[in-house]
Amino acid sequence: MESLTQKDRTRARILDEAAKAMREHGVDGVGVAALMKKAGLTHGGFYAHFASRDDLVAHSVDRMFQDSSRLLDRHLIDGEAAVRIASLIDAYLSVAALRSLDSGCPLPDLSGEARRMPDAARRRFAEGVETFLGALERVLTELGRPEPRALAASVLSELVGTMVLARTLDDEKAKRVLDSARTTMKCRLDLEDQA
Repeated sequence: MESLTQKDRTRARILDEAAKAMREHGVDGVGVAALMKKAGLTHGGFYAHFASRDDLVAHSVDRMFQDSSRLLDRHLIDGEAAVRIASLIDAYLSVAALRSLDSGCPLPDLSGEARRMPDAARRRFAEGVETFLGALERVLTELGRPEPRALAASVLSELVGTMVLARTLDDEKAKRVLDSARTTMKCRLDLEDQA
């Protein structure tokens, strides 16, 4: 029998593989047998970690939003508010983020599928969106921007929409879209002097 530590590591490996599969193929692309094979485990071992495929999907959504939380923590926790939000915009709309299809924020990859997710996964997805919005709202409030909640929703929509669009284009056009969106968003938020 696996120790709790080994079981936790195995579960984390399954979730990492499931999160990658969901980003690449969507929720329907997460097949238990193929997933367990990629994780180097047997199909039968799945139920030692998850009650069902829907349970796996819900926990995978949590796992993906952990990446977003790390991004938010890295850019929005310490320092001057204007510098923090400019840093987040630069990171979110970077070429590195564009190419990170198997990690990072799940919003560009899965927003279109959220309404078709199992109930628990849909709730967790909504909680992840709320966490992101709340973090943006707090920084915008610090900056004294009017209607920070509405502005946070607009900023998040622009970040996600820009990345979705950029991922449909060839590299050079995608880079131009990302550059333009970063500049425009910073101008709109009066952050032009934040490199």
